Amino acid sequence: MRRTIEMWPFPPTVRYARTVAEALRAETIGGIVMLAATVAALIWANVAHGGYAALQHTALGPMELYEWAQHGLLTVFFFVAGLEVKEEFVHGELANLRKAALPIVASLSGMAVPALVYLAVSWGAPDAARGWAIPTATDIAFALAVLAVTASAMPPALRAFLLTSAVVDDLGAITIIAAFYTDHLNLLMLLAGAALIAVYGILQRSGAGKLWMYLPLAVGAWYAVEASGVHATVAGVALGLLTRVTTREHETRSPAEAADHYLRPVSAGFAVPVFAFLSAGVKLDGSSLGGIFSDRVVLGVVAGLVIGKFLGVFGGAWLSVRLGLAKLSEELQWRDMAAVSLLAGIGFTVSLLIGDLAFGADRERADAVTTGILAASLTASVLAAVLLHVRVRKRRTALDDV
Repeated sequence: MRRTIEMWPFPPTVRYARTVAEALRAETIGGIVMLAATVAALIWANVAHGGYAALQHTALGPMELYEWAQHGLLTVFFFVAGLEVKEEFVHGELANLRKAALPIVASLSGMAVPALVYLAVSWGAPDAARGWAIPTATDIAFALAVLAVTASAMPPALRAFLLTSAVVDDLGAITIIAAFYTDHLNLLMLLAGAALIAVYGILQRSGAGKLWMYLPLAVGAWYAVEASGVHATVAGVALGLLTRVTTREHETRSPAEAADHYLRPVSAGFAVPVFAFLSAGVKLDGSSLGGIFSDRVVLGVVAGLVIGKFLGVFGGAWLSVRLGLAKLSEELQWRDMAAVSLLAGIGFTVSLLIGDLAFGADRERADAVTTGILAASLTASVLAAVLLHVRVRKRRTALDDV
């Protein structure tokens, strides 16, 4: 979906802006920007927590800044994720059932096992069951960024597996949010949102309409779904899935490719970092850090992401091959799969979202869960990076011996 843009005919300011946008289309840069936003939030929250909290709760129209980031900016992220899912279904790994079986089974198992691990560890803690879905999702941007930085020399099949399983994860996560984290439902507004989304899909399929027609439909669908009580990110992924990925005779690129081209830098450079900045700022004192070892809900989140994700993704992949449902690429070994399965434990963006939906009413518990998500994502990143580095060195040594 990405293409290089010729810079020369444009003025310096435009060329600079386009260079930045092109950089943000790379997983490495997007992950670094998100990491920088997270670190900045943690520093501010611990140096001047009152000022950080005041920023979070600054009113902007009908919602506070934090709510705009969660319900508005993340919709852009999920729209881009929806485009990626659609691309995978039509042109990618998911287009071939035999190839798709490995990441699909691994992803589904990688959602179920962490949830079970979380429930087992947190059993008996007050309201623990509300957080069962927190460790089920993998953060695409962070996981791909770690893979790109630490193991760019690994076979492309490993990145394809991680990308595809994370994309299926995102689709599963948004389904979970819609089904289990909707407290009230306005059926009329939901039907209005569904109707607008349907019109969008019909226009996309027919090839009719210009950009000025799609924008009001998308905004209207977002508003209606949000007003219905269903999280607005559901509208984002639905619109992404309905965006056409094939080209017509008069088109140089598909609507999905065009939308991805313009919105991916917005998502990676603004939407997700701002959400991370407004979500990750927890005060790291003895209480929050101690909760990682004493609060069973936080322990469940950490265990679900670090242990459950590894067991689920690796076990699902192994089982699908063992049962003859899928085939492991000739480029890969099971030790490579073990490393990338650890990488799937980076929950971050979607885990933070689900954590707030589950425990937002209890700020102390929500902050403890956020601390657990950050600790688990960092642990999974470090363990995976070390193992991937070892795998790269062993592969190079094997090639040198040949």
